[in-house]
Order: sequence, then structure tokens, then C-alpha cells
Amino acid sequence: MRAVVYQHEDFEDLARLAPALKEAGFGATKRFRSAQHDDVDAELVVVLGGSMGAAEFELHPFLRDEQAILSERLAVGRPCLGICLGAQLLAAAAGAEVFPGKNGFEVGAAPVRWTKEALADPVVAGVNPRTVVGHWHRDTFKAVPGATLLASTERYTQQAFRLGPSFGFQFHPELGAEELGQWLTRGAEALAGAGKDVSALKAQLPRLKAAEAELSDLLTRLANHFARCAGR
Repeated sequence: MRAVVYQHEDFEDLARLAPALKEAGFGATKRFRSAQHDDVDAELVVVLGGSMGAAEFELHPFLRDEQAILSERLAVGRPCLGICLGAQLLAAAAGAEVFPGKNGFEVGAAPVRWTKEALADPVVAGVNPRTVVGHWHRDTFKAVPGATLLASTERYTQQAFRLGPSFGFQFHPELGAEELGQWLTRGAEALAGAGKDVSALKAQLPRLKAAEAELSDLLTRLANHFARCAGR
């Protein structure tokens, strides 16, 4: 089975999602800031995060191509997984408005609250009502037409959604403490410039470390869900 992965930054890859997809039977085809029309027919398309805004089509024309692929796949019920920027593109492909969040930059390791619908969802069920996850985003989106809201935070309501066989996560379920720590180190100067205390953010990492087993189980259920979709 083929999982096409749209990657936008050298350092921002599948991380802990990679072994889950491999174990479920997927081989990853990476596309770096590009898309091909035959991606419409892949068993799965995964769209990762990035530093660009979801609507910056003029600066980054590949975003328009990616969103078009997502729109085609949604129209025929083929599964997609969007993470951070990918969730924003998936939301836009489904008709939701994406915009800069009024509540500012959400970054670090902090809990999401799963909705009652999420706790009853056959893929998500098994998580605790609150799960510490990695965050790194400024943009958000309005409610996705036809989708089920799965998670929220105090800062932003739209943190995860399910739309048919597809899932969007505004946060980063693929990151463990080591990966988020590397991001914090890499982005320390920019974070400080944005008024963030990098030392305080790194002090949150043990909370994410403690949630890694729960997040790994979630990633496994997601990968198996997509494998079942491909077998239909």
C-alpha cells in the first residue's frame, strides 16, 4: 500500500508515525513541496506541517496543488491525514475558513481535551479524556463542514476533526519529547523573538514523555484504520 507524504520542511517528517504506517503495511512515498495528480489514487495521503500559511498560494504554489489533491480525495471518500498545516489544508479542502488565530502562537507540550464524540470514535477511543501533545501553530480554522470535532484546547477550539475516513490534527500527535525538544532547540531564536521562554517550554517535555505510550497507541490505531480503508 502506498502512503504519499507531503513534507514541507527538511526536519519535519513522519517521526513516530513512520513505524506505525510501516507496521500497518504502508510504504511511504515522500514529496517535498510538490504534488502529483496520481496521488489522488494512493491508498493514503499524509500532509505534514510547515512554516508557511495554508493560504499562501502565491508564495508557495505547491500548497494549491496539495489542497486540490485533498479536495479530489475527499470528494470520492479516499482517506487523508492532515497534521498542523496539513490539517488546515484539509479543513480548507472541505470548505472551512483558515485564518490567523486571535489567541496567538500555541507552542509547547500541553493537553488537549477530547470530545465525547472522540472518546466514542473507534479509532480515537482508548485515549484519556485529556492527552498531552506537542503544539506549534499560529493559524486555526472554523468548524469543518460535515466533520466531527474531536479535540480542543483552552486557546483554540479546532484541534482535531474526523471527516469520513479522514482525520485532521492541528497539534502534532507524531511528536515525542525528543522530537519536540529538537524543534525547540532549532527554533530557539525565533521563539525568543516571539516572546516565548524556551527554557520553560523545555520544562514541559517530561509531560510529553509520559504521554508517549498513549500517543503511540493512537498512531497505531490510525495507521490500522487507514489500512482497513485500503482493503475495502
